[in-house]
Amino acid sequence: MSYIDNDRLKQIFFLLIIILWGVLLFSELYGLFPGLLGALSMYILCRRWMRHLVETRKWRKSLAATTLMFLSFIIILLPIGLMINMLTDKISYAINHSSELIQGIKVIDGRLQQSMGFSLLTPERLQKVQEAVTGLLPMLLGATFNTVTAIAILYFVLYFMLVYSREMEEGLYEYIPLKDENVIRLGKELHTMIFANAVGIPLIAVIQGVVALLGYFIFGVPQPVFWFAVTCFCAMLPIIGAAAVYVPMGIYLIAAGHTWQGIAILIYGFVVVGASDNIFRMMLAKRIGDVHPLITVFGVIVGVNLFGFIGLIFGPLLISMFILLLKIYSNEYLVKKREVKVIKTGAAKVKP
Repeated sequence: MSYIDNDRLKQIFFLLIIILWGVLLFSELYGLFPGLLGALSMYILCRRWMRHLVETRKWRKSLAATTLMFLSFIIILLPIGLMINMLTDKISYAINHSSELIQGIKVIDGRLQQSMGFSLLTPERLQKVQEAVTGLLPMLLGATFNTVTAIAILYFVLYFMLVYSREMEEGLYEYIPLKDENVIRLGKELHTMIFANAVGIPLIAVIQGVVALLGYFIFGVPQPVFWFAVTCFCAMLPIIGAAAVYVPMGIYLIAAGHTWQGIAILIYGFVVVGASDNIFRMMLAKRIGDVHPLITVFGVIVGVNLFGFIGLIFGPLLISMFILLLKIYSNEYLVKKREVKVIKTGAAKVKP
């Protein structure tokens, strides 16, 4: 008759307490998760420089952490903030002049119908456009507040992660319930994924934006810097990408009577901007790691629903980490069982 000893019952009970406690903490701290994930990403990016400043240059930990945080803000977050501010100003202006915007859309639709013989706007679609424009400002304000909150949490947590870097990593290495080889693999692949998602995706988007900006200057598109910012943002979206900018722009120019200009923008967008995405993605994949397109697509869908704008970067990272944990679980437990079966099978075959 089989039975469970007291030690095993105590272990199961203790694990249940830990799991329930963890679920409670996660549910209460869920709103802080984008900031925590951002702090982890920034820590991975700054970790090598922190070690260099503290252990080689003999800087004080607090000074080194503060310097790296300031530089990261200037190099990474300040340009993004300026870009978001530019987009916010334009969107706010469009919302405050929504009647003029709707009238302009009607005029463009009328010209499109005259030149191409079809209409994009029905009364139902026009009503949906008006409702979307009306509800855009509250959504924009909420997204801005959430982003500022996430950045504040990011830097608050990042400071302690950098200052107590050695102690944190030694504690994780000691208490993660995995084999040493899998702990090392987890660290290496996490580092690669952070670079591939948090650096690769925005970098490719900026490169596409710069290539598109050259076309905007060449073909005389009004306010090219603004459209550069919009292109960079849309280039991070899966499947559609930068085409969400240059296709409507080309159609608008054609409908407005600038036929050759519109056709040139469309050709330049599909041929040059589209090719630049594939070329630079292949070049960067060799240096910082490749991200499968399906991971990017589903990651963005999950990330935007969970975190808003920041989810464009952290969504693919979540899916990549989930796949990595599955691989490590398989290596830690399933492969071990397969090896036992193979050994038993081999022993049975050689048994006389």
